[in-house]
Amino acid sequence: MVKLLNCWKVSITEEENQWYPGIMMNERIKIKNGDLPDEPGVYFYYDRAGSLLYVGKATSLKRRVGSYFVKAHNGRIAEMVGKIARIDYIETRTVIEALILEANEIKARRPKYNILQRDDKTFLYLAITNERYPRPLLVRGHELKQAGEKQGTVNRKQGLGNRIGKGRRFVRIFGPYTSSRSLKIALELVRRSIPWSTCAPPSLGGRARPCFDSQIGKCPGVCIGAISQSDYRRVIRQLIMFFDGKKSSVERSLKREMERASRDQRFEDAALLCKRLQALKHIHDIALISREDYELLFTRTISGINLLGRIEAYDISNISGTSAVGSMVVFEDGKPAKHLYRRFKIKTVKDANDVAMLEEVVRRRIARGRWGKSDKGDRGNKGDGGNREQGTGNSEQGTGNSEQGTGASGRWEYPEVMIVDGGEPQVNRVQAVLDEFGIKIPIVGIAKGFDRKQDRLVYDRDDLELQRVITRGKELFQRARDEAHRFAIQYHRALRAKHFKRKKTL
Repeated sequence: MVKLLNCWKVSITEEENQWYPGIMMNERIKIKNGDLPDEPGVYFYYDRAGSLLYVGKATSLKRRVGSYFVKAHNGRIAEMVGKIARIDYIETRTVIEALILEANEIKARRPKYNILQRDDKTFLYLAITNERYPRPLLVRGHELKQAGEKQGTVNRKQGLGNRIGKGRRFVRIFGPYTSSRSLKIALELVRRSIPWSTCAPPSLGGRARPCFDSQIGKCPGVCIGAISQSDYRRVIRQLIMFFDGKKSSVERSLKREMERASRDQRFEDAALLCKRLQALKHIHDIALISREDYELLFTRTISGINLLGRIEAYDISNISGTSAVGSMVVFEDGKPAKHLYRRFKIKTVKDANDVAMLEEVVRRRIARGRWGKSDKGDRGNKGDGGNREQGTGNSEQGTGNSEQGTGASGRWEYPEVMIVDGGEPQVNRVQAVLDEFGIKIPIVGIAKGFDRKQDRLVYDRDDLELQRVITRGKELFQRARDEAHRFAIQYHRALRAKHFKRKKTL
């Protein structure tokens, strides 16, 4: 006997709702509250005896758990699924909080099928060093064992500094983490709000100038003595609280510091703390979504569009029509594929007409895809600046002249979706060009708003299937748009600098 878990209802607009297929699940399985939310969180599988089988994190609890019951499995996973009798879950506000909660639950409860996944010694842990200016380090289980550190226990009464014995290398140890990639990304995201140092203080390092991380706000300046030991340890305590799963406590701590700085008329400090607080509240953790989660979120069944496939984004950069350039960036597997980036020096448009310039870029791109026709400028010809980023002061690997991976005869594979920076005029012009050549590719324009939340997406709103895709892919599309903008501006500035240098020599 099987039962149908409630249909997946995903709100697309206030007027329109879409329904996803139900999940077929054995009726004996009991689910907390009778249903699973379409929200981030951590799920728990139990057997008939009440023993915990497995703990996992999810971008969407409904989709992640549902995936275990809609596709075939082999080996241990099939064995585990056959034993599931009860499913529990804890919702979290963000994916990064789910990552932290998963690790803490695995450490505390050591579920059978989590531990069987791999040798316990290969799990990754986050350790806070026991030194004057503590640092977070990523270490494997076997490294902790060699250092004589216990992986499975944490003394929450331990603080920073003298209360830890001199023989102890670490103040705190978090984990195990099942995904090293996710942990590294999480640390990078958190560092914008809780900046720590990897440098030695001046008395040990002898550094006269601030490190690069200090210049971009990721280090509080330990290297140049810009922060006292006590203030730095307060920062590390916030980092520890965050990985203890106490994000709200960290937010309250930052708010108190900000208010104190404001009362003391230390307005620059208050502004910096406000910036850190807002960054913590609005962590964009789509980067933490694994490929497996992407496959759950974005499937080819949605309007036939695979958001793990090739996504192209375009932008134009010029000043009153001068040094006009266009960019095409490509995302694959939800991330930039820089070896497929291309840039275009505008040839036919002389005035400040972004729409006409975009049309030229799209026509040249279609020529490459439709006929595999040579477009000399795009291949890096001397007069066009080419694809290589030499002379820009910021060389990027993968953006050279090579046509590898673009298909037979130098053709560029057509994308699943085209993203353009702009509104109705840009979208309508690109659509007209595609119609002229009989090419059917969905087009999405992103008109800049007051902030990212206010960005307006422009597309065919009569296409409800496309509407579902855009709802799921909005943040991915925004990242592609931002990357196209950056790439276009970089090329535009390089051409301007080259032109200015040429004028000076005349």
